Amino acid sequence: MAVRAVVVEADGGSRGNPGPAGYGAVVRDRASGEVLAERSEAIGVATNNVAEYRGLIAGLEAAAELGSAEVDARMDSKLVVEQMCGRWQIKHPGLRPLAAQAAALVGRFAAVRFQWIPRERNRHADALANAAMDAAAAGAAAPPPAAEPPREVAGPDSAARTRAREAAARAATRGAGSDPATAPASWEPRPSDTATRLILVRHGETEFTAQRRYSGRGDVPLSERGRVQARATAARVAALAPAVAAVVSSPLSRCTATAEAIAAALGGIPVRQLDDLIECDFGAWEGRTFAEVREGWPGELDAWLASTRVAPPEGESFTEVGARAARATDALLRAYPGETVVVVSHVSPIKLVLRDALAADDAFLHRLYLDAAGISVLDRWPDGGVAVRSVNDTAHLADL
Repeated sequence: MAVRAVVVEADGGSRGNPGPAGYGAVVRDRASGEVLAERSEAIGVATNNVAEYRGLIAGLEAAAELGSAEVDARMDSKLVVEQMCGRWQIKHPGLRPLAAQAAALVGRFAAVRFQWIPRERNRHADALANAAMDAAAAGAAAPPPAAEPPREVAGPDSAARTRAREAAARAATRGAGSDPATAPASWEPRPSDTATRLILVRHGETEFTAQRRYSGRGDVPLSERGRVQARATAARVAALAPAVAAVVSSPLSRCTATAEAIAAALGGIPVRQLDDLIECDFGAWEGRTFAEVREGWPGELDAWLASTRVAPPEGESFTEVGARAARATDALLRAYPGETVVVVSHVSPIKLVLRDALAADDAFLHRLYLDAAGISVLDRWPDGGVAVRSVNDTAHLADL
């Protein structure tokens, strides 16, 4: 049985720094304190920090194997805790791949909270790490890890199958806020007149777009080319959907200008602004080129690319952006059932809406490209059903 909330205590060290090294990790039930799993390993010659990261990774892997959703990660390594929280730069190149691996594991949970604790409160993991270091010094293998819990097999009458059927039944009775990932499966075409159609439009080009700069909350206006793109997009949207119930937009001017052009082409309907459609806050990276961020924050960038739960320094994670985008989508589905809505937003919110619509994993975000002024169309039904009609349509920009 999966334990929803656990505590991971992890430690690592070496005899000599670098020297014979090992790590230890303990997973506990957060409510009872019961030990659910132990992990330890001698890792040969390494530094203290490498061993500490290896301990964290082993603990997170064990928590994932137990099916946990929430993790309190506790370590007496200030460096690892501060780096995983994004407050300290990861300057040592040998730690960056380990930090990225840990960040990728963090993305598998609903919530992970990091906490520094003094060594005396980390005695169990410390003892496992010391035993592993002793084994490394002696050239022997560390004690074998605790037995893994049995994996559930989705047989004809398994609990997994039962849960899947129950989720499908719930999705069939829920309203507009249904999760697309649990919508009832079907191969049959659905009647489009009962769906809410969302026409997702990325704003036109800005100077930051052309210069390949991180452009988040900064209110960068459309460039001249961007204004031309907005007019072409407006004509394309009017041809796609002459009957539109609403045009909604991020409050930033590059979106509102694009939305106003579309609204004018649709007969002058008003533009409604939704704060939840705003772009990701890129924090310290705002206005910098991709190359500048790679040079100045290499470790933080690797961790950010590896997990949607990691935020840029002083910024916002994609997990937070995704929650906003889903909230905006659900509000539109409730407000405009069975109608067509034009949604003018930014790369990150649109990618996250499409990820969820396609029930894709986070790797989708790095494999999908959205052009400035590109159009994507999806339908959402009241039972949670989804049909993605098109993604990043740019035919209207071909002659610009």
